[in-house]
Amino acid sequence: MIDLQKTAHEMIKNNTWKMEGGVFWQAFEFGIAGFDGKDFYLEHLSSRRHQKEARDKIKFILGLDIPLEEFYSQLEDSKFSFLIDVFYGLSLPAAPSKYQALIEVIAQQQVNFEFAMKTIGNLVIRFGDPKGDLYVFPNAERINSLSLEEIKSVKFGYRTSYIKDLTSKYVSGELRLDLEGLDERDAIKYLTKFRGIGKWSAELFLAYGLRKNVYPAGDLGLRRGIAKIFKKRIKEVKEKDVREIIEPYGKWKSLLAFYITCYDRLMKKG
Repeated sequence: MIDLQKTAHEMIKNNTWKMEGGVFWQAFEFGIAGFDGKDFYLEHLSSRRHQKEARDKIKFILGLDIPLEEFYSQLEDSKFSFLIDVFYGLSLPAAPSKYQALIEVIAQQQVNFEFAMKTIGNLVIRFGDPKGDLYVFPNAERINSLSLEEIKSVKFGYRTSYIKDLTSKYVSGELRLDLEGLDERDAIKYLTKFRGIGKWSAELFLAYGLRKNVYPAGDLGLRRGIAKIFKKRIKEVKEKDVREIIEPYGKWKSLLAFYITCYDRLMKKG
């Protein structure tokens, strides 16, 4: 069973969800749905179709199908075993939609996580539809209708042009995000053809938007976390070193990378 509080703590605080009274609530275009770790709260949804969609999306967002105990058994005799106690019950969050994942990934380029969350939250409050005290993440058509200045007003900086251009290409069908059928290498090759998507962004999108078993090996937080665990200087940990350390964990490599990144955030706060 996942720990909802720990998982929510590591999610992007974007005003589309909240934790209240031990219940995780998520806003969708068709209403608000909740989950308390055992039961779903779907009384705000009028149709069975929407109830099923909300249930499936919450499972995807929170990673409810991830067998954490199996993951922990792989870490028990490793250098990372201490992460089990630190983050026990932490699942790997994902975005409700592929388009949202893309925008939130672009927003994180070259800035710290806290600042990125503020800009994403600004975008949602300003241009998303309200659902009670939450908001629905603005869809691609809504963002495509905005001017560069409107998008820039939420403090995206130079990323504004990337978001505008990628959104336009997605709406027109030039940019596809339904890449589940491609392997990691081909998906990265495809995504990096588009201005604004480098290797780091492509890898993070595939993990966060599609739940592919990939990770951004060049990520500063991931490299810094590994440096702390192995008592090295950050300059000594290159992308190739990250891959040499994480690749042996096979189907658990994206989850392990996430735990290491969360450990880096925890140590920075401590």
